Amino acid sequence: MRLTFYPGLLLLLVPLYAKGAQHISAPVEGQQVHVREVIDGDTLTLDNGVVVRLVGIQAPKLALGRPGFTPWPLADAARQALVELTQQQKLELRFGGAPTDRHGRTLAHLYRMPDGLWIQGEMLRRGMARVYTFSDNRAQVREMLALERGARVAKLGIWGHEFYAIRPPQELDRLTGSFQLVEGRVLKFAKIADYVFLNFGADYKTDFTVVIRRQDWMRFAAVPLAAAAYENKSVRVRGWLEHWNGPMLRITHPEQIEVIE
Repeated sequence: MRLTFYPGLLLLLVPLYAKGAQHISAPVEGQQVHVREVIDGDTLTLDNGVVVRLVGIQAPKLALGRPGFTPWPLADAARQALVELTQQQKLELRFGGAPTDRHGRTLAHLYRMPDGLWIQGEMLRRGMARVYTFSDNRAQVREMLALERGARVAKLGIWGHEFYAIRPPQELDRLTGSFQLVEGRVLKFAKIADYVFLNFGADYKTDFTVVIRRQDWMRFAAVPLAAAAYENKSVRVRGWLEHWNGPMLRITHPEQIEVIE
């Protein structure tokens, strides 16, 4: 599970978890709660002090005290959208995978009561977030991808801004370390030792490549044979860009790659 910890978040997390966390009751399925504070477009604090990360989505990031960090476009708008959806509302927690991350934040789906509005779904529908899943937390991904797709087609929210544009494989060299959606055609499939490679260019040493490690194969049906089926297909992949013989994106679960019809 890829998580990035920023020093600025220490001010938010330490008081809640490092100091007296044993006095905060762990949230349970179906528990109804209220919000004390909305931190950003995908994170909030409950009235009992528990920090909840809206699992399955990624909203534009605010600086939150991180030195030198430039807020992403529409970060304030995303936070305000979550404020409107959750403040002074009764919410219900539901879980679809790992209940907490390594920083002690609760990973939950939120539903507004009594109308049952799914908060993650509404943020995606408004174009105020994009789908961001992990191998141990994949509930309702199909529904989330469909909502994201609708907002993207309509160019709502973040989808009208170049910062969040879907990138072709040829435009990734300077984007290492960022979360991206990439669309292109898989030219070649290869299995070498403990890795499966989906190559998007003729030169694997410089062109964009998707990598699936052996430890993640169990989540894909019949990998590496299933991965071979992506050859000559146009796909959309999402994740954090790294550099390994050119730009590389490591996928750990099948929801990170979509075949484009």
